[in-house]
Amino acid sequence: MTTFIICIIALIAGYLLYGSVVERIFGAESNRTTPSYRLSDGVDYIPMPTWRVYLIQFLNIAGTGPIFGAIMGILFGPAAYLWIVFGCIFMGAVHDYLCGMISLRNDGASLPEMVGNELGTVARQAMRVLSIILLVLVGTVFVTTSAGLLATMTDGAWNMDLSMWRWIWIGLVFFYCILATLLPIDTLIGRLYPIFGAALLIMALGVGLGIVTRDGWLPEITDAPFISHHPKGLPIFPFLCITIACGAISGFHATQSPLMSRCLENERRGRLVFYGAMITEGIVAMIWAGAAIKFAAASVGSETAGHSEAYEGLAALMTSGGKTNPSILVNMICQTWMGRIGAILAVLGVVAAPITSGDTAFRSARLIVADFLKMKQKKVGSRLLLALPLFAVSAALVFVDFDILWRYFAWFNQTLATCFLWTAAVWLLRNKRIYWIAFLPALFMTVVCTSYILAAPEGFSLPVTPSICAGFVLAVILGICFLYKVRKGFSSIEH
Repeated sequence: MTTFIICIIALIAGYLLYGSVVERIFGAESNRTTPSYRLSDGVDYIPMPTWRVYLIQFLNIAGTGPIFGAIMGILFGPAAYLWIVFGCIFMGAVHDYLCGMISLRNDGASLPEMVGNELGTVARQAMRVLSIILLVLVGTVFVTTSAGLLATMTDGAWNMDLSMWRWIWIGLVFFYCILATLLPIDTLIGRLYPIFGAALLIMALGVGLGIVTRDGWLPEITDAPFISHHPKGLPIFPFLCITIACGAISGFHATQSPLMSRCLENERRGRLVFYGAMITEGIVAMIWAGAAIKFAAASVGSETAGHSEAYEGLAALMTSGGKTNPSILVNMICQTWMGRIGAILAVLGVVAAPITSGDTAFRSARLIVADFLKMKQKKVGSRLLLALPLFAVSAALVFVDFDILWRYFAWFNQTLATCFLWTAAVWLLRNKRIYWIAFLPALFMTVVCTSYILAAPEGFSLPVTPSICAGFVLAVILGICFLYKVRKGFSSIEH
């Protein structure tokens, strides 16, 4: 319990201290007119109260990520605590803040446009294609995931079986996503997201109270933190850094932060909205990591630190039909620790969260295409023209088996974060800011993503040690190239 409490305090301190440092380095100005006023169009550029923008941003980036990822990540042991805390403070929150604020300074530009402005035309075109593929994939997966959960809850109702209910829910969720993608951002998203975001936070707080009051065992940082406890024997590095993404750092956030940069009323509110929402997500991830292992330990009767039975029990609790399904454990914890209220909040958290991440994925894809085509989105016909092809592709993908594609997405998600960190480092350099806050995380994530795709079963299945060495070599090469540009830039300034 001591380690858990220290980690929560560290995350809050990270927002207050390091968040302030990052804000000063960026140079946020309270008197600068934001795009929400200057480019107001009543659709995507709409000034909204800071508390509302914060809750929307939190739900946009959270979804089920900090819940499911943390539950699966704690299987590696207490190293998950360290990754959530240090990853969130020094990488994820920096990533999200710089993404949102650089977008704001570029009139609410989407991710590909920001990358292209700093890394060139080739990078812009590549990022446009990859971002759209990612967002359509994310939207489809979240639609089918939430529909599957709803079908399970309604199975047998009105004499309809699971398969029939699945298709009904897929149709209804798609219909909602179409509306959320086409309508002005304050019509559905602005009204519903704060409610769902608040529910997700209340659920996390209730589960956090359960961690303090319920029986069970929590691993401490002194419990062999750098030895993997994963039942399948997976090594901590780089697998943990890919497993826990949204609770530490996630490239998907780079596609979402520009949505809120178009609604921010004041630049000085950016730290709460972007850095703060990521820290909140880190706290949620910590709570679910702790709750998962404590609940599992109590279930198997493991009360002694270091018992492998707790980790094995956790893996068993969220396995159904030979497949991992963390939502099973989420429902068990909420209903056992919080009763009927917990069950309701579990529905909102486990079902509504993926739906809300799905609809903003489609909305982000529409805006990226609009930026690429330089097509104004004030008229609903223009929005429909761009959105319908995206949904047509997504509807076709519903019939595809996503098990393998989802594992690739986990890697691509972090690769996208790495690409933006390099972009942010270049932006900071070009604007004569301290670039190390993005440069060092970019180096680390380069090693993570390279070594993972080389070592992972869905990658090249190479031995872990050579894979890590290859990632380190690539990071050194990119670092040297960047520092050469730094030196060259300084020389040109001097002359």
